[in-house]
Amino acid sequence: MAEKAKKKKTKAKGSNRFAKWFREMRSELKKVVWPTPKQIANNTFVSLAVMTAAAVLIWAIDQSGAQIFQAVRLLGGR
Repeated sequence: MAEKAKKKKTKAKGSNRFAKWFREMRSELKKVVWPTPKQIANNTFVSLAVMTAAAVLIWAIDQSGAQIFQAVRLLGGR
């Protein structure tokens, strides 16, 4: 009998822990300052611009390296 009571107590303690975690999570989410749609659009534009610039830079470096490699290969006679 004592084991049954112990199991029920443990089960209640576990669900209580989940309820506490859920309440704390909701409380923290209420403190979050969510960005405005204008901020989201601006941040998206900046991210796309930086990614595009990085892609162009990497492409240019790759093309330059390929041209240099090809020139060296032609000069070597192979």
